[in-house]
Amino acid sequence: MPRIPMLDQQPQQAAARALFDQVRRTRGADFPMPDLYRVLGVAPPMFKAWLDFAWPLRLHARTSRKLRELLILRGALVSRTAYEWAHHLPMADEAGVSARQIEALPAWREADCFDPAERAALRLADEVTTGPGASQEAIDNLRQAGFDDEQVVELVLTASFYVCVGRFLNSMDITPEAGYDAALPSLPSD
Repeated sequence: MPRIPMLDQQPQQAAARALFDQVRRTRGADFPMPDLYRVLGVAPPMFKAWLDFAWPLRLHARTSRKLRELLILRGALVSRTAYEWAHHLPMADEAGVSARQIEALPAWREADCFDPAERAALRLADEVTTGPGASQEAIDNLRQAGFDDEQVVELVLTASFYVCVGRFLNSMDITPEAGYDAALPSLPSD
């Protein structure tokens, strides 16, 4: 149970209800509001800012969704964020991430199922998630893998945003809802 009370699926507060309606216009009228949004909705201006930032990262980026989902899953794994991991597994599957790649994420450096662009993104996820940020070598690695400056910004911003997501989820003790039962795999050093 989160550390602060969540809003109902149909909140009474007008500002939160309007934001939930906005989400449902995009996702479907019967979309069950995720617990993350039910906590964020307690602070409608912050929830709006979250949506305004997160959705373009998800829906309007030039880099492939598959690549970004790999990056997000690796960040969730490194930060030990079960909610993020469980919610992004179906998105990764839908984006074309293979089961083999998901299984290889804990030890991706030794795996042979990632291309150079994916390896560059996974290195970025590791460095940004563990902090303090991406090294010059990681940025150079992205460029060598064929990413232009706009795509480098997208990937660094995506990795950085999902560090924020993980920190918020873990700080608020938001755990995966029923139906999102995928357990975090162990890392080699666990």
